Amino acid sequence: MTLPKPAQKIFSPAYWWQEFLRQLKELRGKPHELSLGMAIGVFIAITPTIPFHTVLAVSLAVLLRASKLAAALGVWVSNPLTIPIFYYASYRLGRFVLGMDELALPSDYSFLAIIKLGGDVTAAMLHGGVLLGILPGVLAYFLTYKFTSSPRFRGESS
Repeated sequence: MTLPKPAQKIFSPAYWWQEFLRQLKELRGKPHELSLGMAIGVFIAITPTIPFHTVLAVSLAVLLRASKLAAALGVWVSNPLTIPIFYYASYRLGRFVLGMDELALPSDYSFLAIIKLGGDVTAAMLHGGVLLGILPGVLAYFLTYKFTSSPRFRGESS
């Protein structure tokens, strides 16, 4: 069974990349503000804070005087295809950095044992997610700055 043409287009990574660039081109602002907003959004997108990505990114953008719209656009890096990869890598890196042993299911299944297990997983994922988000955030800043500084982006003829 093949998908109809419109559905194939929507599920295509090329379509989403073009849509991302189209929306980036519609943003207005100084290159630094746009780039900082994008970097914030990408950084937050990689952290395991899924229900709060946009709120956190926009709040940080306000505090750091960056583009709020670019920050909201940057969290698009986190999507159903990338979330499992980010979360698994966050957990593994965080567990390594914190020196945690491989987690095992508790033997007694008490409420407190399950809460502790959840706390350990959360701590590992948050530490790992913050560390994983640094490099992509920095790269997003410089790539966005280069893109938004170009005469073509600003609508100037070359």
